[in-house]
Amino acid sequence: MPMMRKLLILALAPAVLVTTSCERHSAKETYYMIAANLSLTYWKTAAAGFQQAADHYKVTAKIVGPSNYDPAAELAELKTAIAAKPSGILISVADEALLKSGIDAAMDAGIPVITFDSDAPSSHRLFFIGTNNMAAGRLGGQRVVEKIGGRGNVVFFSMPGQPNLDERLAGYKDAFASHPDIHIIDVVNIKGDARNAFDNAMQYLAQEGPARVAAFVCLEAASGKVVADAVRRQKSMDRVVIAMDVEQETLAEIKDGTIEATLSQKPYTMAYVGLKELDEVFHNKPAAFPKDASADPFADYPTFIDTGSALVDKVNVDLYAASAAKHQQ
Repeated sequence: MPMMRKLLILALAPAVLVTTSCERHSAKETYYMIAANLSLTYWKTAAAGFQQAADHYKVTAKIVGPSNYDPAAELAELKTAIAAKPSGILISVADEALLKSGIDAAMDAGIPVITFDSDAPSSHRLFFIGTNNMAAGRLGGQRVVEKIGGRGNVVFFSMPGQPNLDERLAGYKDAFASHPDIHIIDVVNIKGDARNAFDNAMQYLAQEGPARVAAFVCLEAASGKVVADAVRRQKSMDRVVIAMDVEQETLAEIKDGTIEATLSQKPYTMAYVGLKELDEVFHNKPAAFPKDASADPFADYPTFIDTGSALVDKVNVDLYAASAAKHQQ
C-alpha cells in the first residue's frame, strides 16, 4: 500500500470512531427520573444532575413526580412512564411495598430500572445508586453519643416505610446499641410535612424531668430547619439537633450553632451517574434482565454504587456553603 494512502486511512480513522460514538445517541432516547416531593431543593439538585447528563449525551430527560410527599402519585407517574416505553427509568422509592409491582412491571417490559436515593431491594430493579444510609446513620449516631455524653432521650423525625430513612434509623440504633442510657422515645412520622416536625418538637421541648429530650434527629431534609426554629423559640440551645442534607438554611443554622451537624449526600451525582448507567444498559441490553444479580459474582451489574456521605459541622460548613452557592449561580 502506498505511503500516502496509509496516512490517509490513519487520518480518517479517528473521525470514523467519533462519528460512530455520536451516532450512538439520539434525542429520541428518553430517560425518566421519578421521585416524590420534587419541590424540595434536594430534588431540584438531583434534577439538575439528571438534565446535565442528558445534555452531555444529547438524549431527552423527563423529570416527573408529585411536588409533595405522595407515594401513590409517584406510582401513577411510574405507570405513565412505563406506558411511554422509555429507554430507562431512574426512580427514588418513597414506599417499597407500593412501588415494587410497578418497578417489576417495567423490568418485565424490557425497560431498565435503576433505583437511586431510596432503594427497593425486593424488586427486580437492576441496582441502587446512592448513599450508604446505614453508614450515614452510624455517623450521625456517633455525634449524638458524643454530644449528649452517652445518656439521654432522643426523638427522631422521619417517614416510616421509606427505605432510605428506615436504613438511617437502623444506623443510629446501631450506634446507640452500646449505650443503654440512650433512649429513643419517639419516631415522629412527619408525613411529608415539616410543620408536623415543628409542632412535635415544640411539645417535646416543653417536657422536663425524666421525659426531657436531649437530642432531636431529622432523617430527611425538610425538618431540620423547623426543628432548629423550635429550639431557638424555646431558648433551648442546649438541645442537640442533627439534620440531613446541605440546604443553605441548614448550613446557616450550623454556623449559628442551633444545628450541631448535618449529613451530606450527593443527589446531583446520584442522578447524573444514574442516567449514564441507564444509557449504558440501554445500548448493551441483555436478552433478558436478571431477576436478582446480587448473588451472582459474575453479574454484569453491581448491586450498589455508593455516592458517598459526610458529616458537616462548624469545622467544614464553609466548604459546603461555598460549593452550594457556586452551583446555585
